[in-house]
Amino acid sequence: LNLEEMEERDNVVKDVDCDDDVVCSSSSLLTIRDDSKPALLVDDISLLANGNECNRVDSEPCERPYLTVKYSKDAKRYWDLFYRRNTVNFFKDRHWLVREFPVLLAEETEEGERPVLLEIGCGVGNTIFPIRKENPNLFVHGCDLSPRAVDFVKSHEEYSKENCNAFQCDLRSDDVLNHLKPQSVDIITALFVFSAMGLEEMDAVVENLKKVLKPGGVICFRDYGIYDHAMLRFKKGHKLQPQLYFRQDGTRAFYFKQEQVKELFERHGFKASSVGYVSRETVNKKEGLSAGRVFVQGEFRLVNK
Repeated sequence: LNLEEMEERDNVVKDVDCDDDVVCSSSSLLTIRDDSKPALLVDDISLLANGNECNRVDSEPCERPYLTVKYSKDAKRYWDLFYRRNTVNFFKDRHWLVREFPVLLAEETEEGERPVLLEIGCGVGNTIFPIRKENPNLFVHGCDLSPRAVDFVKSHEEYSKENCNAFQCDLRSDDVLNHLKPQSVDIITALFVFSAMGLEEMDAVVENLKKVLKPGGVICFRDYGIYDHAMLRFKKGHKLQPQLYFRQDGTRAFYFKQEQVKELFERHGFKASSVGYVSRETVNKKEGLSAGRVFVQGEFRLVNK
């Protein structure tokens, strides 16, 4: 596959994080530039985006409102179908996590206890099991909208109840306290999961997370940024709302502005330790093609009142 073919598949199935996804490793011709060190966070999106392309996607009309309701209502079914088709073979393990979020390497809490992590949108365990290898003392809860994805986690050879707990939960509407105790989690990882919903659905998720996060606890966030290459490649007819698109498989993708992420967490009592845009470049050396990826990354600490 050349770069364009793989990007087209991206829009059909799922746009990808160039740090951890199959698109980056499916050809020896593809490389990721400037990806060996922690990301340099940039405040100004204009430094990363093409003005003409940005104007084009901004001016495209949104589809009929009933489609927004449909894709929100059926999100669980679409993601379950995604994992039925792709099983455990779509995403790569996220070995870059501790580079970007060193807080994950803590072997004990300030109270001398075993640290507890909650991974939301855990998928088939591409964060759970790599992070457990980096920090074996970490206990990891993992939840996902898709029951099939959770089953894949539980069937993984490295899954054990002594170190992991996977459960199905729709954080938009289900009460996470049905699965976890209040203020029982030290760190939450939210990696390419908020983008799977509309902006109006995100506040309920953050409120849910607050219930289980300890005061002073941290949310490690990384997701798609506005004017990311995958956003620019969507064909007409896929735009549900400004910055929100649906893929041909029914899953959704929201592309964040930095200030939207910051405001989302701050209005729920979090303080940003760091937040900014991350730029990555996927390069096809044979064809001389490149795809500029844009993500938003940050750490948000729950204020201890």
